[in-house]
Amino acid sequence: MCKNPAMPHRVAVVVLDHFAPLDLGVPGQVFRTAETAAGERLYEVVTCSENRGPVRCSAGYTVLPDHDLDVLDTADTVVVPGIHGGRAMKDGTISGPLRDALRGRPRTMSICTGSFVLAAAGLLDGRRATTHWREADRFRRLFPRVELDPDVLFVDDGDVLTSAGVAAGLDLCLHVIRRDFGSAVANRAARRCVMPPWREGGQAQYIDRPLPYGSGGGTAATRDWMLAHLDAPLDLNALARHARMSVRTFTRRFREETGQSPARWLNGQRVQHARHLLETTDLGVEEVARRAGFGTAVSLRQHLHAAVGVSPLAYRHTFRRT
Repeated sequence: MCKNPAMPHRVAVVVLDHFAPLDLGVPGQVFRTAETAAGERLYEVVTCSENRGPVRCSAGYTVLPDHDLDVLDTADTVVVPGIHGGRAMKDGTISGPLRDALRGRPRTMSICTGSFVLAAAGLLDGRRATTHWREADRFRRLFPRVELDPDVLFVDDGDVLTSAGVAAGLDLCLHVIRRDFGSAVANRAARRCVMPPWREGGQAQYIDRPLPYGSGGGTAATRDWMLAHLDAPLDLNALARHARMSVRTFTRRFREETGQSPARWLNGQRVQHARHLLETTDLGVEEVARRAGFGTAVSLRQHLHAAVGVSPLAYRHTFRRT
């Protein structure tokens, strides 16, 4: 997907009636901050609507995009922001012109309930996808052929990507920048947007029972200890001992605070550390595996492939080629 900065990657944002205002602003804000070290912009962001008409949002105002759907023919990436109503959410349909315009694009993304539009266009059939957790039941009723996972921040399925609500759209856009141009560019964009440079897409959308602020006996200190000892064997008994809790209490509180089990959280942190080492060092795969806590290159390959779908060497090539 990478292009020469002289020919920026074009992102076309499709604005529909009942659009979510913040979702519309996310692509333009995040992608426009992605620059080379010399300050050259790497993306061009344009907006469009059907017939280039005015579009009403859920917050009570109207926007007038600069283009109609024909601009999608020149787009490298198409983004559909979330919507709070409309045909796609009511009966799972969209207009014929919009359906035809969305099909066959190099890469299509949705933010929040924009996934209803992609599903209505048939782009998600047989694919894994996500949406806002509050709309999961409605989504499943309308689109039973989609493999919905409402418990993650975003899903990267190659040429079609979907995210959960609002802030998860920021994470997805940064993920795409990272995929297109590498972690250094994505990190600079994140700093410009004053946001964390990376949240793993597989982490939970929300936490069911957060602990009260300031309550004692949390697992934060043990999580810090885990991060400092990723290369060590960390079983559940050792973690519970460090937190001075029973295994049962530690497991329950850890899930309450993170939305994940200790094992899943630890595995995600190890994958993230391995990715960082692959992107920023010349260490061999065996050494990366050891430092990340996977022990062997075989184990690292399995976990990395499960997380991002590529081998360690392919990942390193992708994110260091620019």
